[in-house]
Amino acid sequence: MKKLLDRKIVFAGQRKADEIKKMIENMGGTFLHRPAQGTVFLNDEKLKADVLDMINHHYDWIILTTGMGSEAIVKKAEEMGKEKQFLDELERMSIGIRGYKTAQFLKSRNLSAAAKDDDGSNAGLLRELAKHEFKGKRVVLQLHGERAPMLVEFFQQQGAECKEIQPYLHVAPDEQTMHTLLDEIISQKIDAVYFTSKPQAKFLMEFARNCGTDQQVLSAFSESVAALAVGKVTAQSLREEGISRIVVPDHERMGSAIVELAKYFETK
Repeated sequence: MKKLLDRKIVFAGQRKADEIKKMIENMGGTFLHRPAQGTVFLNDEKLKADVLDMINHHYDWIILTTGMGSEAIVKKAEEMGKEKQFLDELERMSIGIRGYKTAQFLKSRNLSAAAKDDDGSNAGLLRELAKHEFKGKRVVLQLHGERAPMLVEFFQQQGAECKEIQPYLHVAPDEQTMHTLLDEIISQKIDAVYFTSKPQAKFLMEFARNCGTDQQVLSAFSESVAALAVGKVTAQSLREEGISRIVVPDHERMGSAIVELAKYFETK
């Protein structure tokens, strides 16, 4: 049964676009690709310095918030000829993780987590970290494109020293693409926008505010355009931007979100 028949779905992500396109089209829908977070660049020289710092200064904890970022750090250590030293440090440190992709990264490296989120969010990770003592501890916090004030504030309040590292830098998306996306949302020519990461909601609404159309965008999302989030962190970023009518799967998987969207449309 074609559960997305005649539905136009905008994909705001970059990764796995071909897979999502195939899935939407197999369900009878129309796939439109409007990347809303721009290119992601490796923060190369800074990452080299961070890897050396982690090897040489023996931190007590490392907090890993994305699988992609975690892999980037290890890959950089490998390029530098320091993979063994870095993995030895990871094994020695206590590790806190957020997200299923980060859990997969640990499993692939035969590492275990001392603290793991209970719901895929930073808030869920904080609930687990709160069970541990951090006074006087030295902590590395891996970020995912922007700062995480909730986590930084937690460690500061606990009396820990917190070093932030950012393997990747996000840049703004293509302006013409964003103009097209705004027009499609405001005119309600589309049925849903699929958001796959936190920066996408931020870039979209920031662009809309700069164009003076943010209220029209919010109105469209509250009326007929569905906001689909891949998981709870992305859903929370949409809420922070004022979008409250959100479709989100129980389990953070890109395919699961499409299935959840199809279920949502069945009730309409």
